[in-house]
Amino acid sequence: MNAALLNAALDAAERGWPVIPLRVGGKPPALHGEASCARTGPCVAGHQTWEQQATTDPDRIKVAWAVRPFNVGIATGPAGLLVVDLDTLKPKDEKGTPDGAESFLALCERAGQPVPITRRIRTASGGQHLYFHAPDGVRLGSTAGTLAPKIDTRAWGGQVVAPGSITPAGPYTVLCDPPVAKLPEWLQTDLTAPRKLPTAPFRPAPVRNATRCAAVALEREAAAVAARTAIGSRNRELLDSVIRIGRFVAWRDIDRAEVEAAFQAAGETAGLTAAECRTTITSALNYSLRTARPRETA
Repeated sequence: MNAALLNAALDAAERGWPVIPLRVGGKPPALHGEASCARTGPCVAGHQTWEQQATTDPDRIKVAWAVRPFNVGIATGPAGLLVVDLDTLKPKDEKGTPDGAESFLALCERAGQPVPITRRIRTASGGQHLYFHAPDGVRLGSTAGTLAPKIDTRAWGGQVVAPGSITPAGPYTVLCDPPVAKLPEWLQTDLTAPRKLPTAPFRPAPVRNATRCAAVALEREAAAVAARTAIGSRNRELLDSVIRIGRFVAWRDIDRAEVEAAFQAAGETAGLTAAECRTTITSALNYSLRTARPRETA
């Protein structure tokens, strides 16, 4: 195991990607924190974070992995990478809710772009890591749920587990390994677009083509989305609310366009970007249309 993990670390380093040891069988960095720093070795002039200690030096790597079979972490910021993490559904998630791969596909469709061809890694949980070269002159940070639910990104301040590493959930393996693509401009725009802050109370537009029940439900759910301004919960609120209204679209009680317009306005009022709203709304409505039960059994 040591030899295989050492080779995984050296392979990443040969690609120019600084690596760090991760806990044996785990994902957190195995390096010490500032509170326990003895100010020796690389920290003699001051504590060095794991991101600062990440290295491509094969001699340092061989010394570290001779100690024990550490998993391998790639420090994405120093590596000049942005990795898109497409997560799978968790047991607590509603069955059939779009996962990261489905949400990313919707994101590409909304942008009118094909799914990028780049290095893909299968994670231990069955998700995927998509590797991109970060743009020159732009320092992108890591994000959680900014693009869409179940989609995180790892750049500065983040790391990804390299293929060859093994956790109790399973191994990290290479799905395909073409040259790493540049981060698409449309994806960079979605990540860096300024968040719109609400400037006035949300006023939903009148719903014209809907039953009374559907119109009232849409107004209530859109208002709930607009009021959820806390970062980290806005996208989840939008996803859940659209799914709840989606059944009315499936039953033809309300036009899909009316629902999309109402939730687009509500999501942007809450501070989400236009692209975030479009992606989440599309994924949620597509899910609802696939899974809605007949009216008589609902």
